[in-house]
Amino acid sequence: MPATKWNLRPVPDDALAAVLRCQGACELPPLVQRLLALRGLGQEEEIESYLRPSFQLLSDPFLLPDMRAAVDRILQAADKKETVVLYGDYDVDGVTSLTILKLVLRAFGLDVKTFLPHRMDEGYGLSEEGLRRCLSECQPNLVLAVDCGTSSRKEIAWLKEQGIDAIVLDHHSSAPETIPLDTPVVNPKRGDAFHYLCSAGMAFKLGHALMKARRVDFDLRSILDLVAVGTVADVVPLVDENRLFVRKGLQFLARTKHLGLQALKKAAAVNGSPTSADIGFRLGPRLNAAGRLDTAQAALDLLLCENQSQAAAISEELDGHNRDRQTMQRRIEGEAEAMLHGQFQADRDCSIVLASDTWHPGVVGIVASKVCRRHHRPTIIIAFDEDGVGKGSGRSVEGISLVQALDDCRDLLLKGGGHDMAAGLTLRRENLDAFRLRFAESVRRHAPEGSLIPKLHLDAEVGLDELDFDLLTAYELLEPFGTGNSQPLLLARGVTPAVPVRLLKEKHRRFVLSQNGTQIPAMWFDSSSRDLPPPPWDVAFTVQRGEFRGEEQLDVTI
Repeated sequence: MPATKWNLRPVPDDALAAVLRCQGACELPPLVQRLLALRGLGQEEEIESYLRPSFQLLSDPFLLPDMRAAVDRILQAADKKETVVLYGDYDVDGVTSLTILKLVLRAFGLDVKTFLPHRMDEGYGLSEEGLRRCLSECQPNLVLAVDCGTSSRKEIAWLKEQGIDAIVLDHHSSAPETIPLDTPVVNPKRGDAFHYLCSAGMAFKLGHALMKARRVDFDLRSILDLVAVGTVADVVPLVDENRLFVRKGLQFLARTKHLGLQALKKAAAVNGSPTSADIGFRLGPRLNAAGRLDTAQAALDLLLCENQSQAAAISEELDGHNRDRQTMQRRIEGEAEAMLHGQFQADRDCSIVLASDTWHPGVVGIVASKVCRRHHRPTIIIAFDEDGVGKGSGRSVEGISLVQALDDCRDLLLKGGGHDMAAGLTLRRENLDAFRLRFAESVRRHAPEGSLIPKLHLDAEVGLDELDFDLLTAYELLEPFGTGNSQPLLLARGVTPAVPVRLLKEKHRRFVLSQNGTQIPAMWFDSSSRDLPPPPWDVAFTVQRGEFRGEEQLDVTI
C-alpha cells in the first residue's frame, strides 16, 4: 500500500465566526469550537440543537410518504382484532425494528407475530418462498414488511392475490417501476427529507404517528435504546433526528429495562455508559452473527425475551456464534491475503476481486472491508455455491462508486446494487474472469486523481497538556460519533516514549507518550506488524472517556 497522506483540515473563518456567535458554544474550549466549525454548522439554532438535541427536534411523522395510510390500516387491524405479521430482515436494523414494532403494536391490542426469512434458503427481503412459509405458519390478515419490500412489487402483488393486505416500512432505494402498487410504502427515500433514517428510526416514527392518531399507555422513550442499536449498527448518518435517537438511546441503554439488551451487554462486557462504538464493535456484531451464518431468530428472540435466565442463555449462544464468525472470518482473510500475495501490485492494480468455493457468503462483506482498508482498493469478495452461483460483497474507498462500477458490469451479473461505498452482487462462475477485468476497467476510468492514495484527515493539532477531563466534558457534547459525525482525529507533534513500548497479547502496543513534560498513556491496537520509526513521532489519535479498575481515565487510541 502506498504511504498514507496526512491532511490537516482547514477551518473556514466564517464557520468559526458562526460558532463564536452562538451563546451555547462561545464558552467551550477552542479545540471544541474548531471541531464544531469543521462540522459546517452555520446557524445558532443549528449549533444548539447539535450540542444539546432534545425531543422538540422531532418532526411530524406524517410528513413521511404514505404514513397516514399505514396508520389507518394498522388501526383498522386493531379495531377488527386482525393478526398482523412483521416480516423482517436478518441484520441488526431488521431485528431491532421488529422488536420495536411488536412492542408498539402490542400496546394497541394487536395480535402480532414476527417472521424472519432463512438467509440461505429464502434470501434477503420478501420472496415468494418466504411468504408462502409466512402464510402457512402465521395465517396473517396484514403483513408489515420491515426493512425490506420497497422493490417487491411482484411479491406483494402475489400476496394480495392470496387476499392478504400489506404495508411496507423501509429505507432502501428502489427504481420506481419496482415499488409495490396500491400499497402504503412508508419510505423516506420516496420523499424529499429524512433520507438518513434506517428502519429502526422508521419504526419509531410509525410508533410516534400511531400515538398521535390514538393515545395508548405506552412510553415511546422506552424503545430508544433499541432505536440507537439499530441506527448505529446500520451505519446510517448520525445527523438530525438520528443524532437525537442515538444520544438519548445511549442514555436509556445504560439502564435498559429490556432483559435481552441487559444480557447482551453483560456478554459483550459493555459496562458504565455505553458509546456508539460499543454498539458498533460489541453489541451489533453479536446480534448479527447468527444471521450471518444461518438465521437471525436467536437475535430476535433475545431482544423480545422476557425471562432473565433465558436471555442469558441466548446471549451466550450469540456470543458463541460471534466467536465462530470471527474464526471463519480470520480463515477467509488469511486465504484472501494468500491469494493476493505475489499477484497484487499496488502500483499496477486499481481494484481487487477474489473468489472461492469454500467461503461463507455471510462473512464476505466483513472480509471485503478488511482487505479494502488494508490495501486501499475497491474490493469484491465472492463466495461460490455448489451450483456455481457466487454471492459477493464489496467495499470501496473515498471517491470511487461501487454502484457505478457494477452498472458498467450489469450484463455479467445476475443482480447487484447497494451504495457507493458498500454493495452486493450475484454472478455465475463462468463470468468471474470477465467481471474482474471489467470491474477494474471501470474503476480505472472513473477513479478521481489521487483517490487510490490512502489519506488520513486530521481535525486539529493539540498539545498533550490540553488533554484533561475538563476538555473531555466539553468534547463529549460532539457525541455520538459515527457515520456523518466521525470521531475527531487529533494530531500531536514531536512526542517521544517516556518508557519502553510494551507489547500486549502479541498484537497491541501500549505507550506512555511524552511531550514538553506532559506524559499520557496510549494504545495502538493490532499494530504488532507495523514497524516503529525512531522517535520523535507525529501521532494521530482519538480520545474518549474510559475506565480502568473502577477508576475513570482518559483513553488515547493511536
